[in-house]
Amino acid sequence: MSIAIENFVKNIYHFRQRNDGLCKIGKLAKKLKVSNAAATDMARKLSRKGLLDYEKYRGISLTEDGYSLAIKVIRKHRLWETFLYKNFGMSLHEVHIEAEGLEHSTSDFLAEKLNKYLGYPTIDPHGDPIPTAEGVVAIDNDFISLSKGEVGKTYKIVRLVSDDKDFLDFCADSDMLITHKLIVKKQHLASKMTEIEAADKKLIIHDNYSKLIHLHEYQ
Repeated sequence: MSIAIENFVKNIYHFRQRNDGLCKIGKLAKKLKVSNAAATDMARKLSRKGLLDYEKYRGISLTEDGYSLAIKVIRKHRLWETFLYKNFGMSLHEVHIEAEGLEHSTSDFLAEKLNKYLGYPTIDPHGDPIPTAEGVVAIDNDFISLSKGEVGKTYKIVRLVSDDKDFLDFCADSDMLITHKLIVKKQHLASKMTEIEAADKKLIIHDNYSKLIHLHEYQ
């Protein structure tokens, strides 16, 4: 498959996971930085190939074959992110950018070698699940966002749900990475701010960021 096709189905998968609904052509075109017309043409082409279901004005969804292709690409992407983060000490944003290219030139054989070398990881450095070779994705729905954290409770960070450089740099600079702990000190509901303590630092985080930080209650 071409890089354009792989990116198309991958982004439809991401849209569905994060928005819980059909992917709209306009939003997909904006994400891929192409015109609405180009995105529509691609949707029609992939519909004929049996990779997605597309109906004008109703959005796009992946077929079983389209889903399988998207999962393969995502598996390779997240394995490379894990490798680059662990071995080269690259930032969370840097590993994402580099993996965007590597995912398309990696065979299934190499992906499995990479998986074995890394010790069969289940999540990448952002906390995103790494699909198995069989296409199984362990989705974690047992979380709350920082914006919903209870005052006085201690939580463990389990996922950073964004590829935005400013957000990821902020989390790294604030020592708020996956597996790290934080305490919710106060919720400022009117201003949509959450006051926390993490790594002996006191921070006030706006809802724009706090809703992207997923937590489990620390046991």
